[in-house]
Amino acid sequence: MRLTFRGAAQTVTGSLHELEVEGRRILLDCGLYQGRRSEANEINRNFAFPPAEVDAVVLSHAHMDHSGNLPSLVKNGFTGPIFASTATADLCDSMLRDSAFIQEKDAEFINKRKHRRNVLEQTDENHDIEPLYSIVDAEATLPLFRPVEMHTPVEIAPNLRLDTYEAGHILGSNSIYLVHKNGANRTSLVFSGDVGRPNLPIIRDPEALPPADYLIMESTYGARLHKPIGLVKGRLAEIVNKTVQRGGKLIVPAFAVGRTQQLVLLLHQLMNEKLIPDIQVFVDSPLAVNVTATFRKHEDLYDHEARAFLMDGLEPFGFHRLRYVREVSESKALNDIHYPHVVISASGMCEAGRILHHLRNNVGDPRNTVLIVGYMAEHTLGRKLLDGEKEVNIFGDPVYVRASVEKLNEMSGHADQQELIHWMKSIAPGLKKVFLVHGEAIQMEALKTRIEQEYGLPVEIPRKGDSFLL
Repeated sequence: MRLTFRGAAQTVTGSLHELEVEGRRILLDCGLYQGRRSEANEINRNFAFPPAEVDAVVLSHAHMDHSGNLPSLVKNGFTGPIFASTATADLCDSMLRDSAFIQEKDAEFINKRKHRRNVLEQTDENHDIEPLYSIVDAEATLPLFRPVEMHTPVEIAPNLRLDTYEAGHILGSNSIYLVHKNGANRTSLVFSGDVGRPNLPIIRDPEALPPADYLIMESTYGARLHKPIGLVKGRLAEIVNKTVQRGGKLIVPAFAVGRTQQLVLLLHQLMNEKLIPDIQVFVDSPLAVNVTATFRKHEDLYDHEARAFLMDGLEPFGFHRLRYVREVSESKALNDIHYPHVVISASGMCEAGRILHHLRNNVGDPRNTVLIVGYMAEHTLGRKLLDGEKEVNIFGDPVYVRASVEKLNEMSGHADQQELIHWMKSIAPGLKKVFLVHGEAIQMEALKTRIEQEYGLPVEIPRKGDSFLL
């Protein structure tokens, strides 16, 4: 087997790893790179290999930085199977269509603005932005999904067997266990995907995997120790109450998959327990509405906390002050509401979608709060807000930030350093090498040092394009 790192190498987004086995090319994930717009556009449009020569894709989970470039792969000639959990396949049905729709609409919006400026400034700049892929490309991708049940090994190529385990990151997320048999020789490889945290709301805890020869492991928070998850409700209540006391709005950029549902459940609990006022909560994302329907479909994947709602005859993702917003007209109407309320909207890193409009209309008001509840990649609008920049560009225009910006670290869906060290313990016996991906330099270096100290294993931090014979 030959392993080549094509994405999420010394960066967090764009997960993509290429495995060559007996003349077959298998991809582990095919995610969108998110960062500087021009750089992201270049990376996402150009593959380092002919997509038509890819035999199969194994998908760890549905987040866009892991699945979001599948339609580009198909657009450029890929026709093979995409192996994923049933829940991941169901989520991607909504997410890939939504991604294509947003890209088409954002390109249309920016091009209209550019044309208006050409008229006003009497210029002739005719370089229209093209969407990365279309809804047609997304819809052509969906029939290629091949659902794989956990703990049910399947042969995905000659002499190459796939097994999957609960990763505990989002609904349907898997860690991947691959075994290649060549005569009497056997080589095993684990790809962690994104490893979640024990005791996250809704999602079951990450599972232990068997020992393996090689491990590709995420390192998003490889230098960090999270605060206890039990503190999240108190911290969220504090932020909501302070914003309400100022008469402001709480604007929450959140991934439509996982984070939005967790927030809804927590706000439901806080209102039931009278720890926050009975205020209106809007989930402004057609994708989140569809995703929540998928969550309802897969109750078998819930943890005990979410199941407790069901046992009590309650709907975890619905309560009397919660409203899901689909229509554009309803979304725009939220700007005319001047009493305190909560708006949860996608995308999670503030790079596309309706959240951009809410931020443009609300970050200038010091009564308001922007609540960051997930990881923000370098150079994204979300990271700029988190870093305290006082002026940011939204749709190409400068906007002054006067709203409070808060971070809820406790809601992270990624394991921290200690949790990653514990998660890999069952895999470590017999490991020949660990490859760290999906992390910034400081995170990977810290985790590398810790693994070497804890397990005495060789650790590689591959660069994009680095290749290894396993």
